[in-house]
Amino acid sequence: MGRAAAQGTIHVSAINIRDYSVEKHKKVDDYPYGGGAGMLMQAQPVYDAWKAVTDAIGHPVRTVYLTPQAQVFTQAEARSFAQEEDLILLCGHYEGIDERVLETIVTDYVSIGDYVLTGGELPALVLIDSISRMVPGVLSNADSGIDESFSENLLEYPQYTRPEEWMGKKVPEILLSGHHAKVEAWRKEQSILRTKERRPDLLEDNE
Repeated sequence: MGRAAAQGTIHVSAINIRDYSVEKHKKVDDYPYGGGAGMLMQAQPVYDAWKAVTDAIGHPVRTVYLTPQAQVFTQAEARSFAQEEDLILLCGHYEGIDERVLETIVTDYVSIGDYVLTGGELPALVLIDSISRMVPGVLSNADSGIDESFSENLLEYPQYTRPEEWMGKKVPEILLSGHHAKVEAWRKEQSILRTKERRPDLLEDNE
């Protein structure tokens, strides 16, 4: 990611929502109407931060809100987001963000898993890494972004490197054969077997 950023292939900016607070002490949260535990991020500073970014870009920008109240992020979404020239990742905190601003600016809701974190910053980093590697020129080997887990809704096949034998375990003979067609067939079979063992839900999605 660092190399891609240095080369200008990708560009990432962090925007501090507090900078857009009109409160004397740069407060961005308040108690939720109706009561309940925790604090809620206010609509005004979130909207103003978002508008400053979109105004600077000069056109509507796909805006992704990181929240556990969404479908879990997938490789297909990473590929879709990578097609965008610009992308805004909105990170919530506390108990979340005033619903009114979400309805106004958010185009996509994404979760990285069925668990709760203290904020959306770590999920945003996950998305940045996953999406960036789908951008042409980021990976040194273009095939690395294609021939991997979830590329066909299958987990990646097992892989091996030197030495040929380690602690009594040998590399499968087929991988030493030099027969590319047979190697590809073996890898596809292993991908299916591994998916059936570890993530059978992915195979159900293919049906």
